[in-house]
Amino acid sequence: MKTGKFYLAAALVLIFAGNIYSQNGWGPGSSYNRMYDTKTVETISGSVISIDQILPDKNMSVGIHLLLNTVNGNVSIHLGPAWYIENQDIQIIKGDNVSVTGSKVTYNGDQVIIAKEVIKGDQLLKLRDENGYPLWSGWRNK
Repeated sequence: MKTGKFYLAAALVLIFAGNIYSQNGWGPGSSYNRMYDTKTVETISGSVISIDQILPDKNMSVGIHLLLNTVNGNVSIHLGPAWYIENQDIQIIKGDNVSVTGSKVTYNGDQVIIAKEVIKGDQLLKLRDENGYPLWSGWRNK
């Protein structure tokens, strides 16, 4: 009987945690990730001025932010969770010339780009699929 209660409790914890993950933080259903709009996708190029860690929203872990110097001025780029970015083969550093494709949105009153991909030379950092679904979220039912 104790084993059955344990499995029931474990299942409830996993269901609850999955629901929180999808609605908060970096999960695909979070208010932050729902800002990505495929109708506002654009590509810009420039030089990386800075790379910073940010907390985009409550209930989120640290994310990586780039400030990009473009021909039209500086642009804020939101890449994704630090734990995901830091475990990719491509490393972006200050001074790199990159091309960023992503959704231009208003975030906390400022125009930013939530990146779908970053190209540095012949390297590609893929962050989202064509619909804006974050790749760090893993498998999904289409």
